[in-house]
Amino acid sequence: MSLPDILKDRLSLPVVGSPLFIISNPDLVIAQCKAGVVGSFPALNARPAPVLEEWLQRITSELAEYNAQHPDKPAAPFAVNQIVHKSNDRLEHDLELCVKYKVPIVITSLGAREDVNEAVHSYGGIVLHDIINNRFARKAIEKGADGLIAVAAGAGGHAGTQSPFPLIHEIREWFDGPLLLSGAIGNGNAILAAQAAGADLAYIGSAFIATREANADAAYKDMIVDSGAEDIVYSNLFTGVHGNYLRQSIVNSGLDPDDLPESDPSKMNFGSDRGAKAWRDIWGAGQGIGAVKSVESAEDLVKRLKVEYDDARKRLGLAV
Repeated sequence: MSLPDILKDRLSLPVVGSPLFIISNPDLVIAQCKAGVVGSFPALNARPAPVLEEWLQRITSELAEYNAQHPDKPAAPFAVNQIVHKSNDRLEHDLELCVKYKVPIVITSLGAREDVNEAVHSYGGIVLHDIINNRFARKAIEKGADGLIAVAAGAGGHAGTQSPFPLIHEIREWFDGPLLLSGAIGNGNAILAAQAAGADLAYIGSAFIATREANADAAYKDMIVDSGAEDIVYSNLFTGVHGNYLRQSIVNSGLDPDDLPESDPSKMNFGSDRGAKAWRDIWGAGQGIGAVKSVESAEDLVKRLKVEYDDARKRLGLAV
């Protein structure tokens, strides 16, 4: 197993911050990258569409300036998430901007397309594709993705149902490229466990919701701090795709979290008011939020994870 050059020796911690719909913004991405983990955001967070170029200009220029000032410890690269689904009518526009600004890492979701991968490869970028099972993993690599993000049970937002252990094992039987693991990773112990299971990097989202830079309602952040694994509800009602959500946010919206109807998967929509409302009012989170004890800066969160990760390595007699 080996990481591509773009990720080698650029991370203070083997972590990629997952793209959080509505929540991830330039402030959070830049803070994550400066702290030494990959920061990312969904292209659809930049609304209206022309705002995406403003975001890319700011992120690339601020990170370039930071790297010039810190040549011995440059920032981690950043990533942009593209929803590769027919409902995303912005894909072509947003992908062109990723090519223009040579976005180092593109994360693709809900579909694998050769033309998208080729566009990113044209300037030397890499594509990481998120999947929920081994079958989808094979398809992604066959279509040219460079690496995989295994979204296991317990992940925030859209998530799979498989335990991380068999999911990683089955993928590693045939794939030795970059592999990330997502699913209830909220502390340094879990980061090391992801690597022990066979992943190269941990993919962390929910913990970053409760950071000062995140574009999330204060009540959302507080709910993350006050909740645990038992407060997570798995449903496909809100977007047509199964995902994990905070129980209390469902209750606050006047719904019974223990009696939610099934939705029609063919009606999923991530660019309309319907999709945005799901994340604005029904708040996504993963089962690892029990490790989040306070709202803090992204830098302090990464520092806390690093201390926990190093302590876990020491306990096992591993070099730090």
